[in-house]
Amino acid sequence: MPEKGIVYGEQKMKSLRVRSVKALDDMIMLLTFSNGETRLFDATVLNGPAYEKLKTDQVFKNPNVDHGVVTWLDGEIDCAPEYMYQNSYEYEKLAM
Repeated sequence: MPEKGIVYGEQKMKSLRVRSVKALDDMIMLLTFSNGETRLFDATVLNGPAYEKLKTDQVFKNPNVDHGVVTWLDGEIDCAPEYMYQNSYEYEKLAM
């Protein structure tokens, strides 16, 4: 149901922010969220003209976190932390 002109796919999540981001190979990202979880996000799910520039390593491998949102190119490209969380996978650090 549209809410103020915006269509939400699911119920709103509690405020979730990205604390840190690390771009890995093959468009995979390691994200740490404000709930303390670290998860793997496959950025190949980001499709469409807005994300076309991410296909170049020079752009993809230089993400920033701006107010809890992952951005590229000084904010020209961004992705909602809720979307990244819902489309990411649990990450368990291996003990060495």
